[in-house]
Amino acid sequence: MRTEDGYIINKCLNGEPEAFGFLVDKYRSSIFAFAYSRLRNFHDAEDIAQEVFIKAYKKLRTLKQWDNFRAWLYSITSNMCKDFLRSQESRPDGEFVEDIEQEILDRPSLDFYQEGLLRESLHEVLDSLPAIYREVLTLHYLGGMSTFEIAQFLGTSPATIRQRLSRARAKLKEEMIAMMNTTFQQHKLQPSFTFRIVEMVKQIKIQPAPHAPWLPFGLSAATGIVFAVLMFSAHLISLTPFGTLFGSPMPGETKVMEEGELPVDILEISEISFLSSEQGNGKDSAPKRPNPQNAFAPLLAPSGGEGKWTKRADMPKARYCYTSAVNGKIYAIGGSPDNNAVLSTVEEYDPAADKWTRKADMPTARALLSTIAVNGKIYAIGGGVVIGIGIFSTVEEYDPVADKWTKKTNMPTARCLFCTSEVDGKIYAIGGWNGNNMISTVEEYDPVADKWTKKADMPTARIEFSTSAVNGRIYAIGGGGGGVFSSTVVEEYNPVADKWTKKADMPTARRCLSTSVVDGRIYAIGGSDINIVLSTVEEYDPVADKWTKKSDMPTARGLTFPSTSAVNGKIYAIGGFVLQGGGLVALSTVEEYTPEGSAVSWQDKLPTTWGRLKRGN
Repeated sequence: MRTEDGYIINKCLNGEPEAFGFLVDKYRSSIFAFAYSRLRNFHDAEDIAQEVFIKAYKKLRTLKQWDNFRAWLYSITSNMCKDFLRSQESRPDGEFVEDIEQEILDRPSLDFYQEGLLRESLHEVLDSLPAIYREVLTLHYLGGMSTFEIAQFLGTSPATIRQRLSRARAKLKEEMIAMMNTTFQQHKLQPSFTFRIVEMVKQIKIQPAPHAPWLPFGLSAATGIVFAVLMFSAHLISLTPFGTLFGSPMPGETKVMEEGELPVDILEISEISFLSSEQGNGKDSAPKRPNPQNAFAPLLAPSGGEGKWTKRADMPKARYCYTSAVNGKIYAIGGSPDNNAVLSTVEEYDPAADKWTRKADMPTARALLSTIAVNGKIYAIGGGVVIGIGIFSTVEEYDPVADKWTKKTNMPTARCLFCTSEVDGKIYAIGGWNGNNMISTVEEYDPVADKWTKKADMPTARIEFSTSAVNGRIYAIGGGGGGVFSSTVVEEYNPVADKWTKKADMPTARRCLSTSVVDGRIYAIGGSDINIVLSTVEEYDPVADKWTKKSDMPTARGLTFPSTSAVNGKIYAIGGFVLQGGGLVALSTVEEYTPEGSAVSWQDKLPTTWGRLKRGN
């Protein structure tokens, strides 16, 4: 059976160049980052990345093993960077004025001078490092890749990548890392890059592939694309290991789709319906002139500009629970149906099929725990029965592939109502309740060594808060404690420096909230304030240190934790409690949130920016 890359390559070789855009979207950030690690010039790296994809498309017929498309791109990029550097060495006068973009020439001289100084500083930072460290830093911060993805990309182990990242950071000052991260954020490739590539490859004629026997006989090419969209696994858009296979079956019926969805016939890309980030809020603002540079950015953005919620299949067991995502599936673990009993129940949710499946029970029944996914395994840590009774230090590892649980080394500090986040393969257990008091304790767990280490305490001791990790930093948000029922406090933890920093407060004070990350933004969802259950959604941008109000969740939930997990650019709010008739009522409700400007998903519809809709026959 072919991988997703192989399926798309087959589409390209059989007369559907538009399908190549999915491969560009999938690999553009990593190829751009890899090129930059060699060239250390953003403009040159973007040019090389563009040439890489064009060359790859022209040479698709020569690729014997379609499953190796990623490694092939890596090889093409490496060779093109070497050729470029050799050509630059023979160029005596460096950069000609006519090579500089007009936009740069028109820029005020002071801005250009300051930006030049920033680039020079970044070059100095990177040049101070050996090539192997420079490479992993660039792939991580500019390419947005996890240690596992970098390991897959470079053909080495995640442990090796974690070691290289750790050593690279140790060689740099905290201010340098912050400067590097900020600069990379400003220079990431825009989605319009994909649009340009697709427009170019449409003009290129390539030799068709032979008939692929693994496609059902008689399917049209366009129907094959529909087949692909419906069948691809949920983690396609992120870099996946070789051998990722097809998942969900086709539904029993099809229909002509509405505006923004994929019609049965493949779309013409020549007519573009641009959606600009300047269109306004969808209420009273008149649309402004679209910006082609943002043509792909808000592909699935609803007209309201605040994201969209959709009802999904209910969880089989109504409860509050703890969720983690692995390989495009979400695992709801433990929890309680009534805040009295504790559960060992584990249920797997497949967002692509919108289907739940019962899995092996967790060995230790518990609630008020925390779960976190690292390198394909889920760790269920701590927890308890109720506050002050039966506090656990238990750590159990779940392997979703084997559907098997394994006992690991206990956490040093038994606790519940705490949080965990992962950075570079290490798990950080933060705050919580130890059975007598709220604590600010932070302990780091290394799953490879199965070892715990004490770290710097969180400044604000609290319970019922939430943490999320972005770009190597952990953000502890909200919660309660210290005489404050619900809090707006946000504190950032830097694991490399082992240091905490105060950040901008969350607008809505709350506890028992849940946070998830999409595209480098943190979404704080639900929770409660005193006995008011909230449906509030607020987005935090760590780079700008700024909060923005988003569309409320349809079903308010809090008082005890709702749980959210992000898969393929969407957030799934699962279970939780509401207050009804003076008592707590457990929910089985599942609601899916698509943030404004979320990237295209293979389970979702092709964007109208990739073509003109063809209405029904």
